[in-house]
Amino acid sequence: MPARDENDQIVQSVDRALQILELLGGVRSAGVSEISRELGVHRSTAFRLLATLEARDLVEQETQRGTYRLGLGVLRLAGDVTARMDIVTEAQAVCEAVAAGLNETSNVAILDEGAAVNIAQATGTNAVAIVRQYVGRRTPLHATSTGKVLLAYAPPHVHDELLAAADLEACTPHTITQIDELAQHLAEVRHRGWASAVEEWEPDTNALAVPVRGAGGEVVAALSVTAPTFRMSPEGFPALADLLRDYAGQLGVRLGATRAAR
Repeated sequence: MPARDENDQIVQSVDRALQILELLGGVRSAGVSEISRELGVHRSTAFRLLATLEARDLVEQETQRGTYRLGLGVLRLAGDVTARMDIVTEAQAVCEAVAAGLNETSNVAILDEGAAVNIAQATGTNAVAIVRQYVGRRTPLHATSTGKVLLAYAPPHVHDELLAAADLEACTPHTITQIDELAQHLAEVRHRGWASAVEEWEPDTNALAVPVRGAGGEVVAALSVTAPTFRMSPEGFPALADLLRDYAGQLGVRLGATRAAR
């Protein structure tokens, strides 16, 4: 039974609409009378619910039979979920390849509501390694290498909105906390194609990230490698970026990008 509260009628309507989708998911098609019986509602109520779902392409009418079936809108929603699951699976595989190849901790992060959200991680086997668990963690855009990549390559309007709303907290004494300085830094990221964080989020820890491009050539994620400062110095960043770019290209191809987009 659906939850009841002071907005019961709204909750009940949503619940009934979901029942219709579940019903049509279990049978090829059903008419208004059958759906109304299953839901225990009047035909007019069932018809209004179906009309609403039809307006969103979640159901469609089989005109010759006067019945309803699931619409293409459901397929689009399922595709979105599948795409998110695919990127996590593929990102994990590439992170493991990076960790094995470079023997350091690797992460993949995506942009989500003003933060970099880590969706995959693998840890190298160095005796002194970065072993903190970052998966599912939201990290600041201005203080992390993945965050800088995602912010630098965000669509212009998103980039401007995020930059304007950014709370540039000083995570360490090395964190960039001035908007003008960050904007200039992001321009450099776009020019050279990689971002670094030199003890900017965590002390004694450096990180480098490169963009991951999807099927349309747009940046969909950032791939990073993280290590203690004594083993990953800024002098080695350009060469490391070239190596990491190859792995990012592999992930892009896994996500449907052409090799030219790498």
